[in-house]
Amino acid sequence: MTPGRAAGPPAARPRGRTAVIVAATMAAALVINLSVYAVGRALGGDFRFTAAGGPAEVDAATLAGFTSVPLLIGMTLVALLSRFWRGVVLVAMAVAPALALLTIPVMTIPADLNDAGTVTLALCHVALVPVTITGLLALRAHRAGGSPTAAPE
Repeated sequence: MTPGRAAGPPAARPRGRTAVIVAATMAAALVINLSVYAVGRALGGDFRFTAAGGPAEVDAATLAGFTSVPLLIGMTLVALLSRFWRGVVLVAMAVAPALALLTIPVMTIPADLNDAGTVTLALCHVALVPVTITGLLALRAHRAGGSPTAAPE
């Protein structure tokens, strides 16, 4: 027992905090990626490319979807699994950045975008790394009942 603390049940963690962490991570990623996209477009980025079905374009809505859906799925899975497997956060801290960065040579570079468009979309992938790590650290800290900078388990 902590000195000065009355005996009783342990303090409960706020309900819904996990959902707030997931939503905040996704919102931060969206704001950053849409900002990068706006700058890239202002600098002459052309986001039209040739797909299997013909011409296609990465517009702001497409970028928002490709940013938020995978991040929402991944962060939600980690949040759910972390209830039963504490190590899932550490695994996700390796897998999530790897996926974000490996999709650059797999998806972004092969698309026939102009240089500014390619660099812009690559930077969007790179921007996901610190945002995702920060969100995962917050999830880990929440599960541990501490601060986001708590030592690894």
